[in-house]
Amino acid sequence: MDRTIARRDTVDDLVDAWRAELPAVAGPELELGKRAARLAALLGEATNAQLTRFGLTRAEYEVLAVLRAAGEPYRLRPTDLASRLLLSSGGTSNLLRRLTGAGLVAREADARDARSSWVRLTTSGVHIAEASVRAASSAQAALLHSVPEDTARAAIDALREVLVALGDEPRVSMR
Repeated sequence: MDRTIARRDTVDDLVDAWRAELPAVAGPELELGKRAARLAALLGEATNAQLTRFGLTRAEYEVLAVLRAAGEPYRLRPTDLASRLLLSSGGTSNLLRRLTGAGLVAREADARDARSSWVRLTTSGVHIAEASVRAASSAQAALLHSVPEDTARAAIDALREVLVALGDEPRVSMR
């Protein structure tokens, strides 16, 4: 199959090397995986550069962002938070301890179920969450500014189809 590529990216050289060495591993799975990882790394670098301004780690940012996206009163149960972030309960507890110490989240008992609790953004946490999400979004938009909108939309739709075909489904309702 002869494919003419007008423009090349950093993954093309890696794929070419594998085609020369082990052609059987240089299929779409390699290209898709490497390109998805490269895109995630570039977007992550843009985001992380902004998070340092807020003194947040990527994991702390993700907790704040998920709580803010939950809508008022900006709270979730720790188990729902862990599920949405794909974290262990221990990892979630450590993050919540740091964020509580920083005054960005508060733990509250569930008035209807004494065995359960809520994690809620504080007023300061809401402000930091919104500011950091805006900064990260702006940095990602700046990174992607040269990607035509129809190209971005086609990539979004194609990746959604791949994920659905792989059985990726929401683990928890967002509301």
